[in-house]
Amino acid sequence: QVQLVESGGGLVQAGGSLRLQCAASARSFNLYAMAWFRQAPEKAREFVASINWLGGNILYGDSVKGRFTISRDNAEKTVYLQMSSLKPEDTAVYYCAADQDYSGRWYKSYKYWGQGTQVTVSS
Repeated sequence: QVQLVESGGGLVQAGGSLRLQCAASARSFNLYAMAWFRQAPEKAREFVASINWLGGNILYGDSVKGRFTISRDNAEKTVYLQMSSLKPEDTAVYYCAADQDYSGRWYKSYKYWGQGTQVTVSS
């Protein structure tokens, strides 16, 4: 069983930056691919970024490419999402996800999920 806890969300002005963190309880965190998704009110869950267990095969959603950076620290059992040049349309609840066998864009393929952290970008 894997527990994921996100933190770092908050209110920021457009053009600003935030860094999200996701702390995992998994004994073998280094064997899990990790991802970030987001969901705005009345919208579908959207892929943001993913990273495999080695820290490679990094993917980004088209809407965040060039502005967001995903990284992981296996020793700290934590995955990060550095968000820069934030826009009001980035406002959403951001979720961390983990899976041992999948590291792609399809949210239904991730087995473990955190509770989410709210990010609000004001114009």
